Amino acid sequence: MNKRRIDIAKKKKTGKWLKLIIKVFTLVILLTLAIGIFYFYNTYGKILIKLQKEAKLLVHSSTEEIFKSSQTSLVYDNDGKLITSLKGVKDVYYIEYKDIPPVLLNAIIVTEDKKFFSHGGIDYLANIRAAIALIKNKGEITQGASTITQQLARNVFLTHDVTYERKAKEIFIAQELEKIYTKDQIMEFYINNIYYANGHYGILAAADGYFGKGINELSLSQIAFLCAIPNNPNLYNPVTNLNRTIERRDRILKQMYENGKINLIDYRHAIKEPISINRQEEQKNNYVETFVYHSAIKALMKGEGFEFRNQFIDEEDKKAYDKAYKELYYSYQNKLYTGGYRIYTSIDLDKQKLLQESVDKALEKFTEKNEEGIYQLQGAAVCIDNDTGRVVAIIGGRSQEYVGYTLNRAYQSYRQPGSAIKPLIVYTPAFERGYRLDSLVIDEPIKNGPKNSGGSYVGEMKLQRAIELSKNTIAWKLFEELTPKLGLSYLLKMDFQKIVDDDYYLAASLGGLTIGTSPLEMTAAYGALVNDGYYREPTCIVKITDAAGKILVDDTIDEEQVYQTGASRMVTEALTGVIKNGTAKGFELSNTISAGKTGTTDNRRDGWFVGYTPYYTTGVWVGYDMPKPVEGLKGASYPAVIWHSYMEQIHQPGMNRSFIKYEE
Repeated sequence: MNKRRIDIAKKKKTGKWLKLIIKVFTLVILLTLAIGIFYFYNTYGKILIKLQKEAKLLVHSSTEEIFKSSQTSLVYDNDGKLITSLKGVKDVYYIEYKDIPPVLLNAIIVTEDKKFFSHGGIDYLANIRAAIALIKNKGEITQGASTITQQLARNVFLTHDVTYERKAKEIFIAQELEKIYTKDQIMEFYINNIYYANGHYGILAAADGYFGKGINELSLSQIAFLCAIPNNPNLYNPVTNLNRTIERRDRILKQMYENGKINLIDYRHAIKEPISINRQEEQKNNYVETFVYHSAIKALMKGEGFEFRNQFIDEEDKKAYDKAYKELYYSYQNKLYTGGYRIYTSIDLDKQKLLQESVDKALEKFTEKNEEGIYQLQGAAVCIDNDTGRVVAIIGGRSQEYVGYTLNRAYQSYRQPGSAIKPLIVYTPAFERGYRLDSLVIDEPIKNGPKNSGGSYVGEMKLQRAIELSKNTIAWKLFEELTPKLGLSYLLKMDFQKIVDDDYYLAASLGGLTIGTSPLEMTAAYGALVNDGYYREPTCIVKITDAAGKILVDDTIDEEQVYQTGASRMVTEALTGVIKNGTAKGFELSNTISAGKTGTTDNRRDGWFVGYTPYYTTGVWVGYDMPKPVEGLKGASYPAVIWHSYMEQIHQPGMNRSFIKYEE
């Protein structure tokens, strides 16, 4: 009996301790939860409440007109004359909901938002998945969950930056839109405001731009093709990535079939239908326009505080940067096409015409075209005003009769620069480290090293003469002494975008870069040599205002000293000798002094000439888009002919400034 009482007492005692532990544990959980809620509110809650209020005000203070109209952006040259305009496409192309073909609606819903007609603007499950990914990736959005309403909110009211604040505001705006407008209205607004690449906003503009057809004339295949673009207008750009866009079209058609929106016969027929894009007539200032808009977008991004980079910790760091860059770039691209901006530039249309004519005339005997009707042998050129550092003319290719917006090779193509790279990463750095024009160097064969052009070696010679004759052996040995890391660091300081790990070898001294450089980069870098070593970012933007005249960008160009002044003056003197007595002999200008450097890559695949006067710096590249040998191509052939023809015309009698010589 006593034992039984003892057991009962023990159980009661144990039960009391268990209850106490449970109470303490529960209290700890509640306290932790309270702290978490308090922390969340103080960290995010106030921000979310603020964002919700802003979203409500934004939507309720707007009208339907914001979805139905856009303003024309205007571009002016250096004299304030209108170069071109981007018409408000929504004023020209707008389709009402009742006129939207059912097959188009089905394609959009299946592709973008299957629950469109049932949700209240937000797909909560999809957003939870995206939120988890957001937390895992420390604030970076890596997984999409946007409904059609959210996409409309982002395209009309917001930027495309990838932060939780933008995402939260997008959600709040979408919820407010659903309160004010019907599903039919939201779909109508969406289909007229989404971007289809190449300046086409809305489905009607895209149908006309790519196929030259009205909406009801499109085939099922063409509708699916157009629906493939908005998901990522850069990735699925029909002009630059046609095959990739067709692959996405095929996936959309498959989704439509699997969701019962089309039958098997229609699916099989549509997926086999070839896609042929309607080519529009060439716009008069194609290459100017593409560069102006690119420069304007970068200027606006810079004004917002975006930090441009060309060096990264690792591949993940680069991917994160690329994503942030593309999101913001796309956002400002959208605004430029619809926001009524006034863009004032340094472009000189007279010089632009002369540079285009010089390129066309020098290459006129090369008439071979590819399947798309584009000349196979191409050229690109850039001219910079040395007083301002701004681009005054830019040519991205030869003139074509029917091309529409096409590749601007002046800033979008990267090719090995050959010996044109030597002044930038070998000669000028060597002068900074004690070499002089009369320093003696030995031109001799190098075991496992490069050969000179022509295969001859002269032994002891002055460095100036080695530069004039572009001796590969000398450049190689100097670069080895400097180290590739030091030599290439100069390019990184001047914002060269495609310098990669595999470039840090001695072959870089001769232009053996993995990806290469663009004509714009090369011209701007040579511009630093004539500017006493001070580099200026190559842009054509002088000022950008909004439609009301408010200044958004007043682009004062910053200078950064990359090379020592004395070294820059020494290399200029040496490059003057290249034209007088070296590899570019015979291309002296009649009206003013000039300096420059030739560049030719292996098997004559690329030819370069970059040269300058006290007034202008001009860089020229010639080659095939798909690299292959060009008979007779070298830096001192077609590129130098183009350079000389153009520079001779823009330098008038009386332009008699001299280069400043180096003095010890």
